[in-house]
Amino acid sequence: MALTLICTVGGSHQPILLALKKNRPDYVCFVCSEDDPASGNKGSHVQIRGRGAVIKNHPDDERPSLPNIPVQAGLPDERYEVLEVPADEFEAAYSRLVEWLERRAGGGERLLADYTGGTKTMSAALVAAALDVAGVELEVVAGPRVNLVRIEEGEQAVPASVKDVRSRRRLREALSLWRHHAYAESAELLAPLHARHQALAGELMRARRLSEAFAAWDRFDHAAARKVLDGFRAKLGPVAPELLGAVDALCREGPGREPLRIFDLWRNAERRAVQRRFDDAVARLYRVVEWSAQWLLRESAGIDTADVSADQVPEGLQLAPNRDGRLQAGLFAAWELAAHHGGADVAAFWAAQREPLLDLLQRRNRSILAHGFEPVDESGWRAFARWTEQWLLPLLLERTGREPYRIRCQPPQLPQAYWWFEPGARG
Repeated sequence: MALTLICTVGGSHQPILLALKKNRPDYVCFVCSEDDPASGNKGSHVQIRGRGAVIKNHPDDERPSLPNIPVQAGLPDERYEVLEVPADEFEAAYSRLVEWLERRAGGGERLLADYTGGTKTMSAALVAAALDVAGVELEVVAGPRVNLVRIEEGEQAVPASVKDVRSRRRLREALSLWRHHAYAESAELLAPLHARHQALAGELMRARRLSEAFAAWDRFDHAAARKVLDGFRAKLGPVAPELLGAVDALCREGPGREPLRIFDLWRNAERRAVQRRFDDAVARLYRVVEWSAQWLLRESAGIDTADVSADQVPEGLQLAPNRDGRLQAGLFAAWELAAHHGGADVAAFWAAQREPLLDLLQRRNRSILAHGFEPVDESGWRAFARWTEQWLLPLLLERTGREPYRIRCQPPQLPQAYWWFEPGARG
């Protein structure tokens, strides 16, 4: 595999010659400082392009006595280039370096960055750029240091271990996706990361597994989520016991499971809204409203909206039979049935909310995910969500607070921060 070396130039030429001799690169990019616009002093590019004697053999020499670095290294013109950057402007230097590295990355060559020479700003910019572009290796020329000025004889080019640094940067990037409930994307970014040190390796594993757990929860696979979270109960218990209780209840057979799943679907709709996917969010709310009526009918009167008996249909309500001759009730008809069979509280709710819900459903029906062509905007979502919070959820909570359900509050929303990585943060 061809090797390309990118190195910062400035100060002593000897470490650069050592890096060239040790690595024997096929191609070199010399990162040099530009001419100083204020003083007019030449930048370090002179050490590469300058003709004749341009380099001092020793910093204390009065005059240069050596030719440029490519001449000393026997490097022909076609095997190197010069990339000029500002000597002390980090962002400008970083941007140019990232652009150069990204252009070369993925081209089937090995990229090695040596940050020994140049100004501190140039070296820092090269390190930062190398960390941010996948596949770039780092090295530095080091040796016995007897003062704060320079490394004395005995220096050598050594690899700079950055695996853990790069993994930690990627970890932060991946966990930032939790703010938008993008757990699956977070898990995907974390999957290839490794670390040399045990503590960081454990952190990467926990972050990935918890991202996988909440990704499963977000796609309604509560059993898979619980299986992963079981391994973290000791950690999660003191921090978020309500999450563990919710996933246990969502997986437990019993009368409370179905209404809890309705509440969980509402939370799922909220997450889609955080991601600004308002059509998806409203589509989930539609299902919440429909499912609520279906559950109330089953619990109150044993009525299945997929197969309603003729004697269960109140006067004035028309249900059309399907091709099998069965009477079925859609969302609106299901609520008409629930108002008749579900008890006084449901009847009072429907009498007050029939028309407001009809208005909301008409707006929903114009959406792309229903029967129309208009995307749902944020105001459309907020109107439907506000109605759900103010009217529907209180009705359900009043009913589920009784025996045998014993659900007195909604399940918590899934977290938007990673607790171990961001101490004190809560979703």
